[in-house]
Amino acid sequence: QVQLVESGGGSVQAGESLRLSCVVSGAFYNHFCMGWFRQTPGQEREGVAGLYIRSGSTIYADSVKGRFTISQVENTLYLEMNSLKPEDSGMYTCAAEGPYCSGGPKNQAWQFTYWGQGTQVTVST
Repeated sequence: QVQLVESGGGSVQAGESLRLSCVVSGAFYNHFCMGWFRQTPGQEREGVAGLYIRSGSTIYADSVKGRFTISQVENTLYLEMNSLKPEDSGMYTCAAEGPYCSGGPKNQAWQFTYWGQGTQVTVST
C-alpha cells in the first residue's frame, strides 16, 4: 500500500519561498506519475504540478509556471515555491499514480489513486 506524507507548509509573506516535501512509503516505482494539488475552501482541487518519474517530464499550471518547481529524489517528491502570492494559499496535497503510469505527467485529480493528507500554505500580504 502506497502512503504519502507531506511536510513543509507554513505561513509566509508574499514574495517569500517554501519547499514542500512528500515522502512515499510502501512502494515506489519508476513508472509512477506524481503530482501536487492545492485546494481552498469552496474551490475545486487544482493541479499545480505533475511529474512523470521515468522521464522527468513535468507539467505546471499556468498560474505557477516560472515560480514553482517539482522534483523527486529517491522516494521523496518536492515542490519548490518561489515568489509566493496570496492566491497561492491553500491545502497542498501530493498524489501518486502507479505502479505503471503511462502517457507523461498528469495534473488532473481523477488521474491519481494515492493521496496524502496535505500541508497548509498561507501567504499573506
